Amino acid sequence: MDITWYGHSCFRITERNMISVVTDPYDASSIGYKPLKLKAQVVTISHDSPGHSYLDGVNGVDYVLRGPGEYEIGGGFIHGTMMYNKKAETPKRNIVYVMSFGDLTVAHLGDLDHIPNQSEVDAMGDIDILLVPVGGGAGLHASQAAEVVSLIEPSIVVPMHYQTPHTHLSLDPVDRFLREMGISTPVEEDVLKISKANLPEQTQIVILALKD
Repeated sequence: MDITWYGHSCFRITERNMISVVTDPYDASSIGYKPLKLKAQVVTISHDSPGHSYLDGVNGVDYVLRGPGEYEIGGGFIHGTMMYNKKAETPKRNIVYVMSFGDLTVAHLGDLDHIPNQSEVDAMGDIDILLVPVGGGAGLHASQAAEVVSLIEPSIVVPMHYQTPHTHLSLDPVDRFLREMGISTPVEEDVLKISKANLPEQTQIVILALKD
């Protein structure tokens, strides 16, 4: 499996002979970063917002997933679960997607802004790779994200939704999350290339480079 980060909460996930998925595509004019020019069969949208639901940035899309449910597409299984965010004055929809590709499972937490309860964590099942917001704003801040990681116990954690020089959003840098996790030298990759056979025994934080 290959996972590539395009900024904010947007990733492209590909597995040989299976579907390709883009998560939370953004409108570059609303948050910064370069305009998206991606291609994928499936787009998952955690919530309707210019920073998370810009379909014009993705070509070749056959399926757009916007809500809870169970989906079997192109040999992959995607389970969307509603987890209403609690920071807003009125509850805001946020869909957490758990995606199974062969023997690997990836969870994208969208704009989750609170620590889920144990039953919600259990319902997610075993997660190999966790894509987690860490920069605050409308999503989890660093200490909350660290607690979510400890509850889910994934093999690999990929931070997202944090401050970089390429966005004008007011978010915390990823360093705060790394300090909460006790990590001084994280693993850095251009693209996460992973298989079940090379998953680490202990939870590993991987910082992905921003894809040009």
